[in-house]
Amino acid sequence: MPIDATQPYDDANIFAKILRGEIPSKKVYEDDFAFAFHDIAPQAPVHVLVIPKGPYVSWDDFSARGSDAEIAGFVRAVGHVARDHVGPGYRLLANVGGDAGQEVPHLHVHVFAGAPLGPMLAR
Repeated sequence: MPIDATQPYDDANIFAKILRGEIPSKKVYEDDFAFAFHDIAPQAPVHVLVIPKGPYVSWDDFSARGSDAEIAGFVRAVGHVARDHVGPGYRLLANVGGDAGQEVPHLHVHVFAGAPLGPMLAR
């Protein structure tokens, strides 16, 4: 079922369950605003997901409803994970909605690294 980035937040989504500790994950980083963990189906040698702790469906939802502290804290957490846990040469990706390939209705930023990643989109 495609994700509608404007849908109400569903607290039964897999990332909400990970945040509540109902589903295990391989944690990389955590602070007051974000939680980062290894993707269970990595698309690169290093593939980490960074999610905000608040109930946000997408980047659109987060940028519209998140507090200034949440937004700054999350952006800093993504930077921290990329710098200190992934290393130089990485790609950040946040899909918004079904047409972009968003599979889980909780904002998440993919951090890819560990090998040359090639072009952004197939040509």
